[in-house]
Amino acid sequence: MQWFADFINIFGAKMPKPTWFGWFNILWILFTIGTCFLIYIFRKRISRKGINVFMLTMSIILFFLELIKQLLYSLHYNNGNSYWVYQESVFPFQFCSTPMYIMLIAGILRKGKVYNAMLCYLASFALFPGACVLLYPLGVYTDIIFINMHTMIWHMSMVIVGFMLLATGSIPFTVKSAGKASIIFAFTISMALTMNLVAWKVKPGTPFNMFYIGPYNPCTLPLLDVIFKHVPWFIFYLIYAVGFSLINLLIIMIAKWLTLLDKKIQARKLDPVRIIKRNL
Repeated sequence: MQWFADFINIFGAKMPKPTWFGWFNILWILFTIGTCFLIYIFRKRISRKGINVFMLTMSIILFFLELIKQLLYSLHYNNGNSYWVYQESVFPFQFCSTPMYIMLIAGILRKGKVYNAMLCYLASFALFPGACVLLYPLGVYTDIIFINMHTMIWHMSMVIVGFMLLATGSIPFTVKSAGKASIIFAFTISMALTMNLVAWKVKPGTPFNMFYIGPYNPCTLPLLDVIFKHVPWFIFYLIYAVGFSLINLLIIMIAKWLTLLDKKIQARKLDPVRIIKRNL
């Protein structure tokens, strides 16, 4: 299977490591903003079926990209021969990995209570970290072209899908919606913590650290890494979980406020008195 290893190695082509707000970073930010702008313009024409198809398609693309990433990190070369050593630290179940699975399941379900909760999660919990990485990507850039493309496409998709769900009003902007999203979050973060504890029990010293919340490996996420160093692990875990839950609620409340503001603006434009005054 040397030919297969050689094929995967093609994706390891190098580039100068991108910089924060360098041309590579700015290009992806502008592309994301432009796409969101188009979604907002045509939001009334986007159907629920179209959203489901988009989520399903996007999840399949992300699965394909992730498969190549896993192979690229785990296939190694020595004197022209390839060998396999799996990189446990890149196992695909980080916080930002969850939209890939959730978009796939939601795209298949198409309706129902679980489907609605997943949409709430994608519109808030997934949108925020996606936007954070796009705006502050220093910890994710490498000198490998494919990996840089992978991470930008990945986090851009999180922002676009979340924005689409908010712009089209696919979820109610209520505290209940935030609660539904938090249930999905609680499920995924519990899975991540359980995986971390089991992995350390089976292989002490493993770099396996899903969601960067394991008690044995340091958290490397900006800001959270500082908290991890200065408080007991359980307090860190609570800050992590509660903090993201509050951000989820804030995003939905901001979306509600913007929607009400937009309705007021549209109502003022259609006010007969104002229309007459404009025509005088």
